[in-house]
Amino acid sequence: MDTNKIQQQLGRARKTDKVVTGLLYGIGGFFLALLIVMAGYIIIKGLLDLDPKFLSFSRNGIGNQFFNTIYLVVLSLLISVPIGIGAGIYLAEYAGDNKLTAAIRVSIESLSSLPSIVVGLFGYLVFILSTGMQWNLLAGALAVSILSLPSITTTTEDAIRNLPKSYKQGSMALGASHWKAITSVLLPACFPRIITGIILAAGRGFGEAAALLYTAGQSTVINWHNWNLTSATCPLNPIRSGETLALHIWVLRTEGSLHANSTQIANVSAAVLVLMTLIFSLSARVVTRRITRKNLGEE
Repeated sequence: MDTNKIQQQLGRARKTDKVVTGLLYGIGGFFLALLIVMAGYIIIKGLLDLDPKFLSFSRNGIGNQFFNTIYLVVLSLLISVPIGIGAGIYLAEYAGDNKLTAAIRVSIESLSSLPSIVVGLFGYLVFILSTGMQWNLLAGALAVSILSLPSITTTTEDAIRNLPKSYKQGSMALGASHWKAITSVLLPACFPRIITGIILAAGRGFGEAAALLYTAGQSTVINWHNWNLTSATCPLNPIRSGETLALHIWVLRTEGSLHANSTQIANVSAAVLVLMTLIFSLSARVVTRRITRKNLGEE
């Protein structure tokens, strides 16, 4: 093959690369712009309808719903993160290629595609009816955990599998056990990717409504002077009914005639929910970046 043909092929390859790169940048820019427009619209609408009394912890404010949302997400992460990371470690490091692991992976994929309303009905049957309990935050957290597990498990497994084999081989060559290599070398190395799965799981919890409709309930009665965990009005009691912001927005939009200023409160709730999710995601990214720099010895 002569030099001219080689140059022509290289030129076509460069042009193709530029076209594809531009196309990918265009797609990414489109979705980024769409996200900015949507988030900006929701936040601006909320700010325009903002009244300080809407942010109170009274019956006409969203303070209690705000707290319920954060508390439920924390409960769900306490349940789903250890199980999801453990499942990811098992599939990446211990499970062999057999029918059992194939069935587990199919189950995880099927679980990730389940509609949240189905998980809500399942949670209602298992966590509410079968236990004889009323709607409560713990049942809601368990339902959200079911929805979050696939993303955490898959992200952890992929993160560990994509690490260079020399990470584990080098640590074990220095005398570390398999488990020690996983906890001291592999997990810290893939921590940023695992955090991505946790952020996705938390985002699912912040915005979930259908699954909580049948599990967490639509009422909130909190006494901020009562810190007896066994009391039904204690803020930290997980066995109490708790309406989240996403569910509160749904209620206001479907039963708005029962609430004064329902449209304005719903707009403010949506803006708070978007801001809360953004702040959580950005904070998690900042913490992840600092931990990564520390592991690399840059700090």
